Amino acid sequence: MRPVLPQWSGTLAVKAAVFIAVMCCALAALLGVLVHVQVTNQTVDQARDQALQRLTQATERYEAGDTLWRGAGVDPPGLPRELRDLAVAGDRGTMVADRAGRPTMWAAGPVDGERALAVAVDYSQQARTIEGLDRAILWSSGLAIGATLLVGAFAVTRVTRRLHTTALVARRISAGDLDARVNDPRTGPRTKAGPPDEVAAVAAALDSMAASLQGKLLAEQRFTADVAHELRTPLTGLHAAAELLPPGRPTELVRDRVAALRTLTEDLLEISRLDTGRERVELDTEQLGPLAERAVRAAGSDTEVRVVRDVSVETDRRRLERVLGNLVANAHKHGRAPVVLTVDGPVVTVRDHGDGFPEYLVAHGPQRFRTEGGTRGHGLGLTIARGQAEVLGARLEFANAPDGGAVATLELAAE
Repeated sequence: MRPVLPQWSGTLAVKAAVFIAVMCCALAALLGVLVHVQVTNQTVDQARDQALQRLTQATERYEAGDTLWRGAGVDPPGLPRELRDLAVAGDRGTMVADRAGRPTMWAAGPVDGERALAVAVDYSQQARTIEGLDRAILWSSGLAIGATLLVGAFAVTRVTRRLHTTALVARRISAGDLDARVNDPRTGPRTKAGPPDEVAAVAAALDSMAASLQGKLLAEQRFTADVAHELRTPLTGLHAAAELLPPGRPTELVRDRVAALRTLTEDLLEISRLDTGRERVELDTEQLGPLAERAVRAAGSDTEVRVVRDVSVETDRRRLERVLGNLVANAHKHGRAPVVLTVDGPVVTVRDHGDGFPEYLVAHGPQRFRTEGGTRGHGLGLTIARGQAEVLGARLEFANAPDGGAVATLELAAE
């Protein structure tokens, strides 16, 4: 089973950990080799000097006819063949070899009769010293690598956690939470948390962008609300004046356009209220099938209603009827008949058989008054439907059917 990593861990943390581990191992190996070589050379040189000194003393005793001490002799058993050949050739030399299972430093030199005079110096203590040094190097290198990894991991994870926090805030902003801020403690020229760094600069830039975006959107929302409120008064007077006109085709055209302007104004007011995020729902238990049928009748359109499986939902009836009415009206206005509304449990789908939704709408959702490729836009109906669905806690998605036509799917929470 693979270990589950924390959310803030990622490629950067893994790469940093691998880099630190490789560099620590390389540095420990380099220092270990240098220390090993230096100490080993020094130890061997000391043992070699001692062996050569004893060889000189043994040579003097041999030439004087004195008895050689223990560990010295002519062609003694255990003398390495390479070293004896070197001595017989007339040179002096040393070599480390085993003698009776113990490391020994041999020193040999020439004597008469093509023989070699050699001395053996116990090398066990020096060998144990080098082995102990190697073990100490390995242990200290391991401890140093472990300590460096812990410190490096702590430093890297602090950075990755801050980056993860910044990414989470960016996602919240993209999801519509414009009040989200990173508020990195290192943001600013001088802070108690330390001097600003690159992560703090990114966090500060994100906070600044969010504040600027929030300001622009608030200004847009105020403008929309102000325009809608200002239009209501003259439109009310215009509507009253249109009702006084004599019957006729021109009067019908005027009244139709005035009604369209009033609808647009009411839509703008509704969007401005949804933008504030202060809408409150009035929940009640409703049967979804009959509610959908009432919404279709209120829309006044020829729409087939199919109830596959009815269910009770706790919702705001007025808002839900508004969502379904807008979806049906949009299907008739921008699609082609037949338009079918299907209730299958808490899921309601509205499908037409037209050209389908534009690609931008399927990918990013409805956008106010947007048009694509010179075609007619989808106005405010779908935007209001999406906003009201969010108030209800429902999920509204847009897609295109494989065999053609637009499909709007509203998923409610069943009781």
